[in-house]
Amino acid sequence: MNDHERDTLLATAVRLRTEGRPEEARQRLLALCAAFPADAEVAYQTAWVHDVLGLEAEAVPFYERCLDGTGLSEEDRRGALLGLGSTCRVLGQYERAVEVLRGGVERFPDDGALRTFLAMALFNTGEHHESTRLLLGLLAATSEDPHVRQYRGAIEHYARDLHETI
Repeated sequence: MNDHERDTLLATAVRLRTEGRPEEARQRLLALCAAFPADAEVAYQTAWVHDVLGLEAEAVPFYERCLDGTGLSEEDRRGALLGLGSTCRVLGQYERAVEVLRGGVERFPDDGALRTFLAMALFNTGEHHESTRLLLGLLAATSEDPHVRQYRGAIEHYARDLHETI
């Protein structure tokens, strides 16, 4: 199989997934993974379709493969970090989820979804203060609610130290 055929088959599989035909996409992607085992983009799309199908445990090795490889766009790397971290959290691998998601937040500090999923994983590890701090910071930074915006400064201040008193 040449690169043009790979590109065509990959595009077809992605289209099938987005059209709500994930099992058909999965079969095509597994064949592509067999033909291109070192292809990070194919591994990422394969991980994604496994997640869509609720096959989280099967998604993990594909996420790991794509993140270990080269050739992922920054947007796909962002999605793969979120996908792996979220999947680990769902599987009860909370410490691993925190590790992956922290790495994602370090690489993509402005990504609110990564910070949100990190907050959930931190909650699962009992790090409630850090979890709440992250969520309050995100709320203050992104909310369009006029009442939240009115108190943005105070929310940001207390997010830094929830135990602060006078």
